[in-house]
Amino acid sequence: MIQVSGPSVFREYYRLPDKTAKEFTDDGWFITGDIGARDAEGRYYMMGRESVDIIKSGGFKLSALEIERELLDHPSIADVAVVGIPSTEWGEAVGAAVVLRAGTTMAMSDLKPWCNTRMAKYKTPKQLCVVEALPRNLMGKLDKKAVKLLFSV
Repeated sequence: MIQVSGPSVFREYYRLPDKTAKEFTDDGWFITGDIGARDAEGRYYMMGRESVDIIKSGGFKLSALEIERELLDHPSIADVAVVGIPSTEWGEAVGAAVVLRAGTTMAMSDLKPWCNTRMAKYKTPKQLCVVEALPRNLMGKLDKKAVKLLFSV
């Protein structure tokens, strides 16, 4: 979990002491909600948000962002969002909402063999939802909560 501190980090949430207590450590570090990793050379990487970008499936913690990066290499995929879909068997299953490039089509039977050559089988999406556009908020940021709802229809 990435935490930050310093003169440019805000001190508290205005008039929200409970939220401030929850989001800051006792010694004043702000808990960002982002997951990070460090490689053997000491470089740090942001892996994504704890709440929506980590999928807990079959005992594994999967990075939705890592799976998205792989899927963006598929020649038919223009845009993608990967989310955890509730699953009685796995806890969460990997779901991929994709926007296709013009003139292409895709079914799960097309995607699965391609994924199996690129990533571990437990990372391969179990559900596919083809959409015209991914849901975004007013700032244009991907709305993963809305993406999850695409799979409940």
